[in-house]
Amino acid sequence: MEHHSCDEERKMDQYNRILFVCESGTARSPMAVGILKDFELKHPVDVESRGMVVLFPEPINQKVEAVLISNGVATNDFMSVQLTEEDFTMDTLILTMEYIQKEKILEKYENVIPENIHVLTELVGDELEILDPYGGTLQSYGLCYETMRKSIQKLVNLLNED
Repeated sequence: MEHHSCDEERKMDQYNRILFVCESGTARSPMAVGILKDFELKHPVDVESRGMVVLFPEPINQKVEAVLISNGVATNDFMSVQLTEEDFTMDTLILTMEYIQKEKILEKYENVIPENIHVLTELVGDELEILDPYGGTLQSYGLCYETMRKSIQKLVNLLNED
């Protein structure tokens, strides 16, 4: 196990782009993008959001936007974008919110590079997935934000390790 995590850390600096992926691309993944952009990274990376099922571009979920704004995180006229085969490049780290999303991507996309796709919480050593707050109260979105911010802080630590 230890050996494996050394490999992970050594490879983190090969990524020039990070894609956060959630179901609709309007809630958890844009939230993750906003949070990560709020941190200082030693090596600049492009951070984007993708949805598994995006039939047409949609704005960020209003509750997500409210939570981000209340935490001082910019949302910048966000629109959802569908995950496509072109998204899978050697220098792109794909981070899903749930195991099932990772599995679906591995099954559905031919260009996927399995070692470049991880569940966010699994990669940083957290136990639980980032569950979808959809349909929940503003408070449940706030809780999602708090949980995700902790995981992304750990991601930033991994990315910033020399």
